[in-house]
Amino acid sequence: MKAAIVCLGLLALPLTGHAIDAGPASAQQQETEGWLQLQGRNKVPSPKLQTVTPTERELAMQRWLKSYQHDIPQFFDQQQGGKVDSGSGGGTQ
Repeated sequence: MKAAIVCLGLLALPLTGHAIDAGPASAQQQETEGWLQLQGRNKVPSPKLQTVTPTERELAMQRWLKSYQHDIPQFFDQQQGGKVDSGSGGGTQ
């Protein structure tokens, strides 16, 4: 019994070496993380003022309100929507 525990312990040792360290590891990951932090903290806003016209605002509001006109079903019938091509190349629609 003791030998089995020792063997399991030795088998588990390589698994601990595969853990990912906290934080970005490569230079690319560090740069990406830096950009994401700037965006999240709003430290570097865009120099171009982004505006929405009244027409765009009204269309967005109508689209949002229209989304409430449909009931959310209890469950979705998988056969009702038709077939989906998985991209494997063998299926037909």
